[in-house]
Amino acid sequence: MKITSLEPARCLPVPDAGFGALLTERGNLPLESVDVAADISGLIAGVEVTQGFRNPFDVTLEATYVFPLPDRAAVTGFRMEADDRVIEGVLKERAQARADYDRALSEGRRAAIAEEDRPDVFTIRVGNILPGERVSVRLTMSQPLPYEDGAATFRFPLVVAPRYIPGSPLDGPPAGDGAAPDTDAVPDASRISPPVLLPGFPDPVRLSLRASVDAAGLELRELASSLHVVEEEGGTVRLRPGERLDRDFILRLSFDTSTSLQLDGPAEQGGTFALTVVPPPVQATRVPRDLVLLLDRSGSMGGWKMVAARRAAARIVDTLTELDRFAVLTFDSVVEEAFEGLVEASDRNRYRAVEHLARVDARGGTELLEPLRRAVALLGAGTERERVVVLVTDGQVGNEDQILEQAGGALSAMRVHTVGIDRAVNAGFLGRLAGLGAGRCELVESEDRLDAAMEQIHRRIGAPLVTDLSLKGLDVEPDTVSHLGSIFPGVPLRVYGRFRAGSSLTVRGMAADGPWEEQVAGMTVDNPAIRAVWARAHLRELEDRYAMGEHDLESRIVRTSLEYGVLCRFTAYVAIDTRQVAEGGPEHRVIQPVEPPSGWEMPRTAPMMGFTAQAAVMAAGPPSPPRMRVPDPGLGLTGQDPGLSSGARDAFASRALPAPFAPGGRLRKRAGKSPGLGHPLEAVRPQLVAELERLKAQPVPSLMYLADLGSRLAALAAYLGGNERLESLARELESAERPGTDAQALHDRAVEVLTALVGPGDPGGRAAEPGDPGGSATGPAGPAGRATEPGDPRPGRRRPFWKRG
Repeated sequence: MKITSLEPARCLPVPDAGFGALLTERGNLPLESVDVAADISGLIAGVEVTQGFRNPFDVTLEATYVFPLPDRAAVTGFRMEADDRVIEGVLKERAQARADYDRALSEGRRAAIAEEDRPDVFTIRVGNILPGERVSVRLTMSQPLPYEDGAATFRFPLVVAPRYIPGSPLDGPPAGDGAAPDTDAVPDASRISPPVLLPGFPDPVRLSLRASVDAAGLELRELASSLHVVEEEGGTVRLRPGERLDRDFILRLSFDTSTSLQLDGPAEQGGTFALTVVPPPVQATRVPRDLVLLLDRSGSMGGWKMVAARRAAARIVDTLTELDRFAVLTFDSVVEEAFEGLVEASDRNRYRAVEHLARVDARGGTELLEPLRRAVALLGAGTERERVVVLVTDGQVGNEDQILEQAGGALSAMRVHTVGIDRAVNAGFLGRLAGLGAGRCELVESEDRLDAAMEQIHRRIGAPLVTDLSLKGLDVEPDTVSHLGSIFPGVPLRVYGRFRAGSSLTVRGMAADGPWEEQVAGMTVDNPAIRAVWARAHLRELEDRYAMGEHDLESRIVRTSLEYGVLCRFTAYVAIDTRQVAEGGPEHRVIQPVEPPSGWEMPRTAPMMGFTAQAAVMAAGPPSPPRMRVPDPGLGLTGQDPGLSSGARDAFASRALPAPFAPGGRLRKRAGKSPGLGHPLEAVRPQLVAELERLKAQPVPSLMYLADLGSRLAALAAYLGGNERLESLARELESAERPGTDAQALHDRAVEVLTALVGPGDPGGRAAEPGDPGGSATGPAGPAGRATEPGDPRPGRRRPFWKRG
């Protein structure tokens, strides 16, 4: 990321900025407000999200905001409002939408674009906002509510938590403007890593949230909010003013549901159906299990999350009997086993496992792929025993597609349960993993919620009530019915699909005492949300198959998305004003920083920067080559423990810097050398080489660039525990912001010192990554393949969809 300093005179604070404005010494941040309005009817919620932006600068602005939405939400509408004009968004193939957006900005017109980067991570860009102007964008969506044990849950995420980014940095321009560099494992990492504000940053974004509840004829017994203080009046729940965008909003609605079949379309013409089947009163036969428990002990699991994760894992071990076999694996950058292989779940072995879990602390990075591979290898194939994987984690990883591609096929042959522990959990990915093996995804947002959540997980780990499900009697369209799975105690079965004709169906399966079936009569309804919810579920299934290697599905995904008007990763909504308001493209670009997730621990020893540096990050200019790799002080890591393995230290040292900062405006230095490294500079040599290469590539010395380079070098020096030559150069570069500084002399001085620090042996000025002959990063660029660039020896490979256009 190129960090551009602005002259203070161009960024004077706005005099009328009040509650809800983020104030900095360089001006206001663009996002002023987020308003969420939900209308809940039965087990479906219709939601409108309005984001308000304001340009505090005296030049035209493009604002970027990376934000979450519920992973199962179907986004069906997009609108931009500015200067008393309303512009409706149009859903297009993603590359075409981007091309239209860029062309509109270059012609001086306002435009906005909404893109999906993960099932629960989205990006909005709003361009050519005039000085002092306010622009609002509105997203319309429908989402299903999960239901079990007599209660439905409306969960609305409010912050994208930092995610672990494995892999080696890629060459070329980044895919986005975020804080993490793109890697061969996460080629769009820069799109899902917004910078992070200080904890408790004053004057947060103004948040309002309203949920109106209609039980749709059912008796509503109770409403409960677990993480926020709410006010209830006449069936409407409102968030108390002053709440921050730092954790999920969770509302639980207690009422009894019933078996039903809703038909959104006449029986003779067809349409979309939604089936709900309440579990039957039959008993399951106990089947011996082989179970592998995976516990995430990475740095982001620090604090209350690690305590809850240990308790959850121990509770799972306690559910096993001597008929079962099990293994316990804890992982961060390395995988450790409580004992070798699968062992009988005797009292002694269960005690050993719980004792091992009690010693687990948070550390290192979230390398999730290897423990999943170990679990698959341990469970093997061809056994009559039920094979179960239980993953306890916050799910904060960026390489979701890589994991699905390399492990998804094997996991689909066993039952996978996921326990997500966080107040801003990666619910979309954990839900996808659980869906592979018809398992359960349970989300735990607090220790108070843990006991109830584990009761539900225990039932799901046990044998299902009905398996081998099928539907008869309704003429369904092939390959449109969502995954049937199994029926478990207390958890109604929810199925969506498309049908050609019919008015009823029969659900059939196998229970413990033989065949089981239930006939359900249909009821015709006029509810477009059913169609949208089905389309989103169908698109998610197709996208997961794409991630697992079926790349020929891309045209089908795009066609389905456009036909049903539901946003997906291959399409985008774009809204373009017809009126020209500026001379050309935006003169300034800002990526909106986000709140640190509630409950995350800040590092005790990691280097931290002042807010002045944060403001520089937010004032990012045009894209630059891949950014440096330094330890990440924003993921709750508690420093590099002396007992950490070398592999874990290496992974920790390669994390990307998302930029949470401390007060004071200066870097804090850590005494001593970087632990475990023979020569301090070796830990950051690739970053120094990359900085030298970018510095030499500057056509004309830039004082703003040199000042920003100084802040980056100061961060590297602090990470090393102090380096006199690096610190001295960083101090010299700080003078770039002083009047009368000689840019050429300072540029030449920086080249001289960095060349001496890098040393001989790399005349090209570029660091070669491991396994990278010739000095260009290689490896798979995610499931979509690498972009076809000039000189690419592999013709015919399409650019990843996040880089097209």
